[in-house]
Amino acid sequence: MRETEKRKLIPRGKLALILNPGLLLHGRADTVMQRRSRPSSSMSPFRSLLRAASDVEKRMLVGVILVTVFVLGFGLLASQVVEGDTKAFDERVLQFFRAPANPLLPAGPPWLREAMRDVTALGSAVVLTIIVVGVAAYLTVSGLRHAAAMVLGSVALGVLLSNSLKSAFSRPRPFIPPDLLVFTASFPSGHATLSAVVYLTLGALLCRTQSSSAVKTYILCFAVFLTGIVGLSRIYLGVHWPTDVVAGWLVGGTWALLCWLAMIWLQGRGEVEPERAGP
Repeated sequence: MRETEKRKLIPRGKLALILNPGLLLHGRADTVMQRRSRPSSSMSPFRSLLRAASDVEKRMLVGVILVTVFVLGFGLLASQVVEGDTKAFDERVLQFFRAPANPLLPAGPPWLREAMRDVTALGSAVVLTIIVVGVAAYLTVSGLRHAAAMVLGSVALGVLLSNSLKSAFSRPRPFIPPDLLVFTASFPSGHATLSAVVYLTLGALLCRTQSSSAVKTYILCFAVFLTGIVGLSRIYLGVHWPTDVVAGWLVGGTWALLCWLAMIWLQGRGEVEPERAGP
């Protein structure tokens, strides 16, 4: 066998030791082997950027990606609604929640209908106003005045956004039972949008005032739960098409994420109180 072929069969680290035995005498054999054993492929630029980014920058990146997904989802859904492609789906879902004997009434016992009326009130303007004012007052007396102003401003602008979208689309409602009163257009659902705007925004902003992971998880999970049951109650009562509710969730979720990103940015600039130490 030729000398060059023999060298190819021998690993580079061992070949260096054979050609230069003095490395063994100077204790540099391990160094040579370690250098030769390192992978030759370099780390991808994206992974390098992620490792170099701070925790705040990583949160901002995740938030921007989610906002983009929600906005694209709302745009796709809105286009389908305008073209009438969701009509069959909406009617099937609404019919599923109707009583077979009387389509004007929701399915289930009377106590369930009353319970859903109570649940849907959690997304009403009166209840949401009480909650927002109460949370803002709590933050103020706790010394988090800038956070309180952030809560009030975020919710007020979110309400304006919801009303503007309803006026822009002006989608007709499904047939409304006589005992229920509605005053606005159907798309997106005002209760679903405003409950998402208020509960998710409050949840996201309140999480920025806490450092405990357990507290943050509880706040976000409870905010998502409240947002979900309010939207489902609107479908059950038959006052909204299902796609109205989904659109409301997308709008409210997008707004909550934007407020969360703004809170992170303002805290980084020192204009809003930082997270507080938790248990």
